Amino acid sequence: MPPFNVNTHRIDPYKNFKFRVLWDNLPVAGLSKMSAVKRTTEVIEWREAGGPSIIRKLPGRTKFEPITLESGLTHDRQFMDWADLVNNPQGDAAMSLLNYRKEVVVEVLNLQGGPAMAFKLRRAWVSEFQAVPEMDANANAVAIQTLKLEFEGFEIDEAVTEPTES
Repeated sequence: MPPFNVNTHRIDPYKNFKFRVLWDNLPVAGLSKMSAVKRTTEVIEWREAGGPSIIRKLPGRTKFEPITLESGLTHDRQFMDWADLVNNPQGDAAMSLLNYRKEVVVEVLNLQGGPAMAFKLRRAWVSEFQAVPEMDANANAVAIQTLKLEFEGFEIDEAVTEPTES
């Protein structure tokens, strides 16, 4: 099977620096880095008493590793607003049980900036928010805020198909 169905001439995979993350159908502003979308299935080792001296391996529980998003510090409040839905500084009564989970979409873009693939992360919520990074007057760097998201599964968005490249 060719690696690309539409652009059969293409052999190079997509680059990791062209991507977009969306929630509430809006792209995340100033996003510069995202950790990997990953699932891991635990291994259950089992041996039958009196059987051959081998250990059998069975699949166990599957977990989805959290992702971390990094964004340059600006006046955009997307990270803080979502983090406040999970743990509101005004108290438990201000927490939004209805809205604290979101569907997150990760789009892989081609070099022309169009979506080539998309992954939907189900039931995501904020487990960690860093509003301000460590500051250093001697550094020459961008101030980065981070958001750590937990989620309960992912799937390929079949509505996003391989674009025809010119």
